[in-house]
Amino acid sequence: MPQKKLVRKEPKEERKLKIIREACKLFAEKGYYSTTIPDIAEALGMSAGNLYNYFESKEELAKETMHTVSSLIAERLREINEMDLSSQEKIRLMVKSFFEIYMQEPELIDYFLRVFLSNREVFKNGCEGFACVGEVVTEVMVLLSKGVERGELRNQDFFSAFVTMMGPMGGIAFLYGEGLLEKPIMDYLDDISTNIWNALKA
Repeated sequence: MPQKKLVRKEPKEERKLKIIREACKLFAEKGYYSTTIPDIAEALGMSAGNLYNYFESKEELAKETMHTVSSLIAERLREINEMDLSSQEKIRLMVKSFFEIYMQEPELIDYFLRVFLSNREVFKNGCEGFACVGEVVTEVMVLLSKGVERGELRNQDFFSAFVTMMGPMGGIAFLYGEGLLEKPIMDYLDDISTNIWNALKA
């Protein structure tokens, strides 16, 4: 009698992450409203009914995807914040890390730029304002506050400083994704990090 092959079941959290990454890609490519749960399920080779076992709605999936993107970026920033470096060096590493994430997994940054910022009406009930990107905001706040304490950065309104730091990184990533830049994104590392440093330094 032939033996049955044992099929290893994929852990639920691993499966959820695969769903989130595929949703991230499709939402960024097709737009939030043009992407359906069946579209995501089909891309993953699973049924829509099975996907609903992981996420109750497309809105819930969109929010969870934003939390995942935020956590990934925040993890990189946290590692940099824990290094014994000057604020100028940390800013350069943060820009470098952001660009690296974009090169490795562009759909994650595209999702933030094209879906989260453009479809704010979707991200309500627990995802308003900075709620879904709180981890990133916290790490940027840590870098800025430590820089002020060390006399390296100007003491200014947090929101102004936050936009000064994140705006150029997101802007250059968006232009790169649109195919409007003449050079690889990493070639802009020194200029972007220097511009941010000059705008924030004491």
